[in-house]
Amino acid sequence: MTMNVTTFAGLDVHARSIKAVALDVVTGEVRSATFGYDACAVAEWTRSVDPAARCVYESGVTGFDLQKKLAALGVDCVIGAVSKMIKPAADRRRKNDRNDAEFLARMLSVGNVVEVWVPDDECEAARDLARALDDAREDLRRQKQRLSKFLLRHGLVFDERTPSGQRKGNWTGAYWSWISSISFAEKADNDAFAFYVDAVRQAEEDKRRLEKLVAGEASRPRWKKRVDSLRCLKGIDVMTAADIVFEAGEFARFRNARSFAAWLGLT
Repeated sequence: MTMNVTTFAGLDVHARSIKAVALDVVTGEVRSATFGYDACAVAEWTRSVDPAARCVYESGVTGFDLQKKLAALGVDCVIGAVSKMIKPAADRRRKNDRNDAEFLARMLSVGNVVEVWVPDDECEAARDLARALDDAREDLRRQKQRLSKFLLRHGLVFDERTPSGQRKGNWTGAYWSWISSISFAEKADNDAFAFYVDAVRQAEEDKRRLEKLVAGEASRPRWKKRVDSLRCLKGIDVMTAADIVFEAGEFARFRNARSFAAWLGLT
């Protein structure tokens, strides 16, 4: 618990609303309020309750935006790791916004909140770029699967082989030459086929474009030394190294190698 702090506020944050509950640990008084997604309104209310109040909300899809805005307004706010929030079974049965906010306030008051590390804007932007590349990879995988399944429904499977009898791989030059030789008796099938082929081509282009952008970001002074160091490890290319570096942000925030491995999900 932070010294001299007697008021703790839990914030149950949603896309369009925030439920706030403030707990005074000296008097036991509990106050609550409801806001739109408005950091200024939350900050004003918090200061009216106690200028030294400390706030918390759970990590989730709303990200770090509210914490950064409250910090800029002079409000002490942390984000609690939702995976570390262990609620009693009785609390889970009576779940609502007010109860959730009060639970957070009480957990913060007894020092039972595992704080999430908040990246700065530059780090968060690099993360967003790496995650966009991950989305592009997933989009490409799905588009390839759709094209393959469309062809399979028509009894078409790529099965060309080398002179030694080894099967040629999909998505190679030979595969695309085979694709270009296909046509259907029905115009609607040809239109659908063209759509699936174009979708794969577009997804490939998007992936290549994002790879260039990630490589460019990774070459910036803040990241380059760490990215180059990771590339010394066998099997780590620029994209993988950049992904690890951007997501970690600062390796110094991990106590040791074991805690870093746990954060990665390896242990």
